[in-house]
Amino acid sequence: MIQDILLLCMVSFFAGFIDAIVGGGGLLQTPAMLIILPQYPVATLFGTTKIPSVTGTAFAAFKYSRKVDINWKLLCPIIVTAFTGALLGAYCITLIRSDVIKPVILALLIGIAIYTYSRKHFGLHQEMSLSFAKQLLIGLAFGFAIGFYDGLIGPGTGTFFMLAFVSLLGKDFLNSSANAKYLNVGTNIAAIIYFAQSGHILYEFAIPMAVFNLCGSFLGIKLALLKGNKFIRIFFLIVVSATILRFAWDIFFKQMFI
Repeated sequence: MIQDILLLCMVSFFAGFIDAIVGGGGLLQTPAMLIILPQYPVATLFGTTKIPSVTGTAFAAFKYSRKVDINWKLLCPIIVTAFTGALLGAYCITLIRSDVIKPVILALLIGIAIYTYSRKHFGLHQEMSLSFAKQLLIGLAFGFAIGFYDGLIGPGTGTFFMLAFVSLLGKDFLNSSANAKYLNVGTNIAAIIYFAQSGHILYEFAIPMAVFNLCGSFLGIKLALLKGNKFIRIFFLIVVSATILRFAWDIFFKQMFI
C-alpha cells in the first residue's frame, strides 16, 4: 500500500503542475488510479482523484487572482452553472454512455488543435470586445456544458474551460487560465459532494496525493506567471494533443488490449 501511495503521489505532483498551467492533469491522474488500484470500483477511483485535483486547482486559482484581474461579476454566475452542470453530469453518469460522447469530443479537440496552431497570435492578447450581457450569456452556456462534461467524463475539463474563455470570450491565455481554475474548483467540489455522500472516496490515498498535487501546482503557477502567454500557448497545444491521443485510444484501440 505504501508503494502505491508513493507512486500516486508522484503522478499527482505532475498532474498538479499541468493543471496549474492549462488544466488536463486528469489525463495523468485518472489512468494512474485505474492502473495502480484496479481492485476498487471506477466510481471510487474517480471520486478519490477529485480531492487532490481541487486542492491544487484552488491554490492555483488563489495565486492567479493576485496577479490577474478577475471579473467576479461575470465569473460567479458561471461558477454556479458549472457547479450545477457537474452535479447533473455525475448523476447522469449511470444513464448516458460516455463512449457515445467521446467521438464528438475527439473531433472537437482535433479542430481546436489545428485552429490554435494555425493562428499564431491566438490567445496571446485580448481579441474580442463583447458586451457584458453577451459575455454572461455565453459564459453561462459553456459553464453548464463543460461542468456537465466534468461530472460525466472528466479528463481535460480545465483545458476546455480555458479554451472557452480564449475562443468564445476573446481572453488571453493567462486570464483564461485564471478564470478556468475557479470554474474547475466549482465542478470538483460538486463531484466531491456527490462521491463523498455515496462513500466513493479513499481518503488514505486522496490526502497524501493532495499534498503532492499542491506542490506541483505551486511550481506550475510560478512558471506560468514567469513565462506568460506564449509559454502557456505552447503548453496548451501539448496538453490538447495528449488529450486527443487519450480519446483516440479510448475510442479506437482500447478494446484490442482488453
